[in-house]
Amino acid sequence: MQKIIILDFGSQTTQLIGRRVRELDTFCEILPYNKFPNDDPDVIGVILSGSPYSVHDPEAFKVDLSQFVGRLPVLGICYGAQFISYSNGGKVEKTDSREYGRAHLQTVDTSNPLFRGFEQHSQVWMSHGDTITAIPEGYEIIASTADVKFAAYASKPQTLNLKSQTSNPKGVWAVQFHPEVFHTLQGSLLLKNFVVDICGSRQDWSAASFVDTTVAELKAQLGDDRVILGLSGGVDSSVAAVLLNRAIGSNLTCIFVDHGMLRKNEFRDVMRDYQGLGLNVVGVDASERFFADLLGVTDPEQKRKIIGRDFIEVFNAEARKIEGAKWLAQGTIYPDRIESLNITGKVIKSHHNVGGLPKEMHLSLCEPLKWLFKDEVRRVGRQLGMPEHLITRHPFPGPGLAVRILGDITPEKVRILQDADDIYIRGLREYKVKLSGEEARRVLAAGSPHTSNLSSLSSEVEVSLYDQIWQAGAILLSTVRSVGVMGDERTYEHPVALRAVTSTDAMTADWAHLPYDFMAKVSNEIINKVRGVNRVCYDISSKPPSTIEWE
Repeated sequence: MQKIIILDFGSQTTQLIGRRVRELDTFCEILPYNKFPNDDPDVIGVILSGSPYSVHDPEAFKVDLSQFVGRLPVLGICYGAQFISYSNGGKVEKTDSREYGRAHLQTVDTSNPLFRGFEQHSQVWMSHGDTITAIPEGYEIIASTADVKFAAYASKPQTLNLKSQTSNPKGVWAVQFHPEVFHTLQGSLLLKNFVVDICGSRQDWSAASFVDTTVAELKAQLGDDRVILGLSGGVDSSVAAVLLNRAIGSNLTCIFVDHGMLRKNEFRDVMRDYQGLGLNVVGVDASERFFADLLGVTDPEQKRKIIGRDFIEVFNAEARKIEGAKWLAQGTIYPDRIESLNITGKVIKSHHNVGGLPKEMHLSLCEPLKWLFKDEVRRVGRQLGMPEHLITRHPFPGPGLAVRILGDITPEKVRILQDADDIYIRGLREYKVKLSGEEARRVLAAGSPHTSNLSSLSSEVEVSLYDQIWQAGAILLSTVRSVGVMGDERTYEHPVALRAVTSTDAMTADWAHLPYDFMAKVSNEIINKVRGVNRVCYDISSKPPSTIEWE
């Protein structure tokens, strides 16, 4: 299968490059900068990412360009562009101030294949402290801005002994801006020009092809073996379950553990959804155990550890009842695996889906979604015919509402938060805004990748607030009491904070600017209907410096 290799030099947007390439129906693999696969015949091109380092830093990440330059088309982005220049005799120097934010290309060589179809004065996004002040011999400028002379450059055909970059395009292209980010308005076109026109991608990586290939691979891998899968109600595990069910049918047993801190009626509703999909699901209500073990615990990390420990023990107890099981399936997706390793290959944080299995289970691991980004998982879910409300669900923390209740956990506090959260989430789903097709594409692409193909949006569409948001939820400030008046009586009850953020990958997030009339309606309904709440606040902090969850 054709693939683009993206060498990661530590940029925060490396995953975004991968997503943009996948959107071009082209498979790509993100690897540490020093792990280029020299013996992989399926590689059709290489992209070098940005980096937090300067090329002059002693600890800067460096790669032997001769591994692929001249053999494959190469695109350097930001640090990648500077490293190519620096390594070949060009100059990279510190600037008096960082070149950060929007810029406009003043001159663009639209005859170059990288910029074919580009508009002059197209907006791009800069983010670098160094700048290229001279490019190597054998290279030429192909785009500039008012402040950056070498905004983009490319190798001349004769530099690599090529007759023509268009007939044998194994040259080098480099840009000091970020085509992968939303604010570079023609960034998708630039990447398409590189991936499709220059590298020659057949664009045969799609949800349909993934389903067909993966089902066949699962049948070959698993045979008649029995498989256990832990369901959470979330998108990843649900899609993994339906995919496995298509491959092995009744040999799959799913276990759905209710720890008592799910959303209101979620255990019942999700079980009904799973049964409607024809899945063999064992539902386990273990809420009493979890509440007992959490009694009096207020430290957020301790809450997480207790819930994680109890979940594994409950899950293992149920798994042992399934005779002949040889595999444990997980909804691990590609970002889970990338985020668990830094670019030197060392673990920087553990992920609940990464890191192995309990030894006593004696099961092999099956991860059918391990190559997919989150938006690709949703496309696969649609290809499998899953209901839209399962596919478009916002992310939800594994410990559930336990990390959205400040202080200790009790059934009554969970009840209060479930009721408030239910009003909030239902309100987001019901509140619709009419947008033009172009405006809807812009809003949804910038704020929430949960929706289906954005290019298919019509001239005017109704979009719910829920679909414009990456993640939303209510938080109970149970350690705080506020004074209120209800009727003629003084109250002394808890505040609830509402949180809603826009994001594309959860690495950074901004607070969602919800309409005032919506916020007034939801606040009024929560205070009137949820016993125990007399004040509603809205969280307007971004990530960073805050996080999406409060605990």
